[in-house]
Formats: sequence, C-alpha cells, structure tokens
Amino acid sequence: MSDLLDEYPMLIFALESFLALFLLVFIVVWTASGKKKTAKEQLLKQQAQQAQQNAQQTQAPAQQPPRRG
Repeated sequence: MSDLLDEYPMLIFALESFLALFLLVFIVVWTASGKKKTAKEQLLKQQAQQAQQNAQQTQAPAQQPPRRG
C-alpha cells in the first residue's frame, strides 16, 4: 500500500475528497427523507380531518326535520 502512495502521492487526497463527498450526500439524503416523511404524515392527517368534517357536514342536513312554513 505504501508503494502505491509513494507512486501516486495525490491518491490519499483524492480518496479523502471522495469520502467527504459521499458523507455530504449521505447526510443530505438522510435529513431530506425525514422531512418528507413528516410532511407526508401531516398531509395525511389533514386529509383525514377534512374527510371527517365533510362527512359530518353532509350528514347534518339529513338528520334535521323538514321545515313547515
């Protein structure tokens, strides 16, 4: 291994830069995926609440007796 580094001294810097790039991409992907999951869960909760409200609103007029005038 030392022969390889003696022959190509910039190889250690190239390996280090690729490792740093990989770590950067990994951290960005990891943190971005967490935000997507949280946002998706919140969106699903909001949709469920809206569906419940819509169901309650459509059922309310059917339960009231008709008006006599």
